[in-house]
Amino acid sequence: MDVRWERRVAFALAAAATLASVAVTGLGGAGPAGAARALRPLPAPANITPFTARYPGGLGVYRPVGRRVDGHPALFVTWLRLPGNPSLVAGVAWMDTHLLSAQLYSGSLSPGGLFWHRTAPVTPGAARTLVAAFNGGFLMKDAHGGYLSEGHLVAPLVRGGASLVIYRNGSATVGAWGVDVGMTPQVVAVRQNLTLLVNHSRPVPGLVASDVSRWGSSLNNVVDTPRSGLGVTRDGALVYVEGPMSIVDLARVLVRAGAVRAMALDMNPFWTIFAYYTPASPTGPATPANGHRLNSTMVQSPDRFFQVSYARDFVTMSAAG
Repeated sequence: MDVRWERRVAFALAAAATLASVAVTGLGGAGPAGAARALRPLPAPANITPFTARYPGGLGVYRPVGRRVDGHPALFVTWLRLPGNPSLVAGVAWMDTHLLSAQLYSGSLSPGGLFWHRTAPVTPGAARTLVAAFNGGFLMKDAHGGYLSEGHLVAPLVRGGASLVIYRNGSATVGAWGVDVGMTPQVVAVRQNLTLLVNHSRPVPGLVASDVSRWGSSLNNVVDTPRSGLGVTRDGALVYVEGPMSIVDLARVLVRAGAVRAMALDMNPFWTIFAYYTPASPTGPATPANGHRLNSTMVQSPDRFFQVSYARDFVTMSAAG
């Protein structure tokens, strides 16, 4: 048999197995995987204890921002000076998964393909409920993991891979595939990127502050390059962290923000972006004009997700209901 044909058959079999939607015992969980969602807000996040008290300015204090959902704040942000380099600041965004629905948008470059229904730019209809959006992961050749969305399995899902999992009801979580999360009939999207960066509320062993390759190639070998990560807290909230920092600091900030499990997302100046939107009315459209960066140091701006030319994957968080 031709080698290329064998590879195609193997990929098709892997895709069929993944898309079979067979529940994995003990994985997925009755909470996020279930069809019903409680739209009662989660308790507001507790302020984060700074790593250093040498600098004043209220760092670590959460404040509500962005569009409210049914009158409730669904997004809180704060900033922390980094433990490895206190002259640098990381932004932290806490997202209420009871009030927000996640969707994975796909691009022609990442993960690849021209068949996506949800792709940039965010449509006017989707903009009317949009609260925030943030970058996805590495290009698939560098992610060492799989990608599933809209019924398309672009790359096979890898056991143990760090995974953002989105369910049919819009809820989402982060975990190791086949360990914390797995395929159920309710799973509609999975974005994998490397392996978990935080597990059991601790940075994974073996992280090295000077690393510029194992956890993604750093532009010009800069250690404190912009990095981003996503975690899930004990009560199910999502926390996104971004800033110019080492991989060790990224893990430590995610833990300080309450992540019990977390994964690295994209990195380097051109790819990290978290934006939130504050329309003039509760149902007004999110636009670049009412958008805000999480971090002032971000190169990209809130119009990123409204650009026709944006060809990479990203995640939107919109008002549930």
